[in-house]
Amino acid sequence: MSLRSAIASTVLMAAAIAAPQALAGDYANFRPLGFSPDGKVFAFEEYGVEDGSGFPYSTVYLLDTRADSFLPGSPVRARDETDGGTLQSARRDARRRAAPLIDAYRLADTPGMLVAFNPITEVGADPHSLSYASFPADAPFRKTYRLEIEEKAFGANGNCKDLLETIKGFSLVMTEKAGKPASDVLHDDARIPESRRCPTGYRIGGVVTRVNDDGSEVHMVMVLVLSLGFEGTTDGRWIAVPTWLAR
Repeated sequence: MSLRSAIASTVLMAAAIAAPQALAGDYANFRPLGFSPDGKVFAFEEYGVEDGSGFPYSTVYLLDTRADSFLPGSPVRARDETDGGTLQSARRDARRRAAPLIDAYRLADTPGMLVAFNPITEVGADPHSLSYASFPADAPFRKTYRLEIEEKAFGANGNCKDLLETIKGFSLVMTEKAGKPASDVLHDDARIPESRRCPTGYRIGGVVTRVNDDGSEVHMVMVLVLSLGFEGTTDGRWIAVPTWLAR
């Protein structure tokens, strides 16, 4: 084989490898940033690289865990649209912009604990169910919980109606609570916010907990929202569903 043929073959192989990755969907990572000392505020970062544009992005969400709503000034978004922009620069920019809120609520003082994680990369994992203990302990002292998510169909509206006939919402139920059967509804969609961007499915992605000084607990259920992405691929973005549990 000539040098020119060898180079051409190498280029074609590289293109064949790169093409599936370029159209593999945009599944964001998340990182918990912590709780306020009283557990009433929780923050996390979502970050990745957009499929299609290739722009790195980072978003910091700060939530009122009692009201299940964003704090004023949240979410804090950053996207690096410069030539050769990096994920590091987008994340640094988002953290810089969010720093006044992060510092005001002392989130670094109370990181909380990622007690369960169900990534989309784990083959064979059940996307709609997750069992966990709320804090590390020997078996006799554990408090165990189980979550179930059920998807619900809604008629597509807004920009989605030109792309899909139906979009998906979800209900989230705690079916085991401190080791006992339960049926606590943590979330039940009555409508689909436009911010979910034509959702097509959901996964229970993990749980972050905080045990407060009075013995009460805050559980933040991380739900991965799957939505229609670039050229028919799937995007994944995160929402956090809070629940408070008495001592």
